[in-house]
Amino acid sequence: MLNTNSRYLHDNIVDYAQRLSETLPEKLCVFYFLNSGSEANDLALRLARQYTGHQDVVVLDHAYHGHLSSLIDISPYKFRDLDGQKEWVHVAPLPDTYRGPYREDHSNPAVAYANEVSRVVSSAQEKGRKIAAFFAESLPSVAGQILPPVGYFSLVAQHIRRAGAVFVADEIQVGFGRVGKHFWAFQLQGEDFVPDIVTMGKSIGNGHPVACVATTQAVSRAFEATGVEYFNTFGGNPVSCAVGLAVLEVLEKEQLQAHATCVGSFLMELLQQQKKKHPIIGDVRGIGLFIGVDLVKDAATRTPATEEADYLVSRLKEDYILLSTDGPGRNVLKFKPPMCFSRDNAQHVVARLDTILTGMEETLRSCETLRPQA
Repeated sequence: MLNTNSRYLHDNIVDYAQRLSETLPEKLCVFYFLNSGSEANDLALRLARQYTGHQDVVVLDHAYHGHLSSLIDISPYKFRDLDGQKEWVHVAPLPDTYRGPYREDHSNPAVAYANEVSRVVSSAQEKGRKIAAFFAESLPSVAGQILPPVGYFSLVAQHIRRAGAVFVADEIQVGFGRVGKHFWAFQLQGEDFVPDIVTMGKSIGNGHPVACVATTQAVSRAFEATGVEYFNTFGGNPVSCAVGLAVLEVLEKEQLQAHATCVGSFLMELLQQQKKKHPIIGDVRGIGLFIGVDLVKDAATRTPATEEADYLVSRLKEDYILLSTDGPGRNVLKFKPPMCFSRDNAQHVVARLDTILTGMEETLRSCETLRPQA
């Protein structure tokens, strides 16, 4: 009646895989179930290496892909403060059009940033390295709530596949309708783009430990050809699959993807109004219920307002509003609320944000008034 090892079949795992497959492009039709996003990304790395016969990985700067040793190694956000960059890891510039080398005034940032990936790949190949995979969060989160320019992933995929590598889309933080417009964040890049591997976690189980790797028949067959059986003691167990199915049912029944678009657009409007009012807000970016508010000391230089962001988060906490900061400068307010987050919730949060920012500005003006004149 109940088992906890994926060696033994149960209808739930088959039903769940079928239901998930209906949300994805047709070629992503093989599913591996696991317990956490980190475990999913680790398996994705194994799949990529087995399929390509290569070892090296290209990642985006400031990326984070999990807490296992294999994933710390491909997470610049972590390894820069630990053992440093391994020789098999190659870092490409973050496609950030607010702070990166190619900004909002560039004629074609998608091409420019994709060419940087091509340059990184070529540089690695000149040293005799062979690329197995390009790993990217479909919307880089820890890096500061970044929206890559449309078309970037398709161009990167061309460069990567030309090098004999696969494209891994990490949807762990941003999948399952959060972006509103699409069910998966990678779909924001256009219908012509399909990753070779997609990893899922976090929201897949709404708090229950579930994760998944979706890939193609070709990648899966290469993995099976090793003769080393893949199984998982708890990943894909009937209870976890029942949870996963329930999450998909609620997302559909309560129309939470459309809700993310509606409430997210409203929240963006409110935050844009705050940007006009408060000079400390340098940028408001996002889609659906994935939004970043970039706080700056100076609008021209875009210097991160790290201390101010930290103070703001602490003050909001006193009002029982939990926000955190992200980005290399720890100055980007990260809005990724539960999918049931309402318009009333949005108004409440922004009203408190406005009150605190206004108080900060008044304090700053008082200090400037009291400062002795030269």
